[in-house]
Amino acid sequence: MSQPKEFVLKASCDATSGIVASVSTYLADHGCYISEMHQYDDEDTQRFFMRALCKVESDDNSISSIRAGLDDQVSRFNMDWSIYDMDEPVRVLLMVSKFDHCLDDLLYRHRKGELPMEITAIVSNHKDLRSMAEREGIRFVHLPVTKENKFDQEDALMQIVEETNTDLVVLARYMQILSDSLCKKLHGRAINIHHSFLPGFKGAKPYHQAHERGVKLIGATAHYVTSDLDEGPIIEQAVQPVDHTYSSERLVAVGRDTETVALANAVRMHLEHRVFMYGNKTIVFK
Repeated sequence: MSQPKEFVLKASCDATSGIVASVSTYLADHGCYISEMHQYDDEDTQRFFMRALCKVESDDNSISSIRAGLDDQVSRFNMDWSIYDMDEPVRVLLMVSKFDHCLDDLLYRHRKGELPMEITAIVSNHKDLRSMAEREGIRFVHLPVTKENKFDQEDALMQIVEETNTDLVVLARYMQILSDSLCKKLHGRAINIHHSFLPGFKGAKPYHQAHERGVKLIGATAHYVTSDLDEGPIIEQAVQPVDHTYSSERLVAVGRDTETVALANAVRMHLEHRVFMYGNKTIVFK
């Protein structure tokens, strides 16, 4: 007997009664076992969100046949839904500059099987991390960026995204601001990581600025990329308490830890189809 196939159903629609009953009945009628389910009603928007992890026990009920009939079942709800085959890893392109900690962490987690993704390429505006990509046998693409060639290089990036059928772009400390045009093209499928402080520190050496101000909490935020710099819908945040004994260098080290943790968790939740982006916020079923 063949192994059951696993898939995730993500769905959202206006909140009303009967949604869960209709969907779960349909899945049961098609030989599906629901092993995990989350749902949420957003009272502010009157929007309903649901994620179900399912197993198909019968060869007669393929994932494609389940997709084919679901629209008719939920037509009265005007539902937005997607079904993802968990045997098909998400295709991910990683972008970096010179800092290697986030890239190194993602590659390690991928190597250990923690992140269900297929890395299509590593793209950088510098050559510093080429050896890291080559060590893993991953294609490395050098796209140096200047004011004069920025838009041409962004076009080249999109060509790579399209030719590799990349689903998700991860900015693993890529130190270039993406144009509004590129942000729109990658809407909902690009994740960025940046430091988070109260108060906020912009510009060069933010951890050194934090040290001068005596911060007591260091954080990092992973979010979807939008044209509003560092203000996209938040997926995950990590924090670490610090005190007056921390030197600037130690704050930088703590910052590296929070950045890697926040980014890895955000990427994992996206890969496992746990994130709904709605307006300028997210619903995350952890």
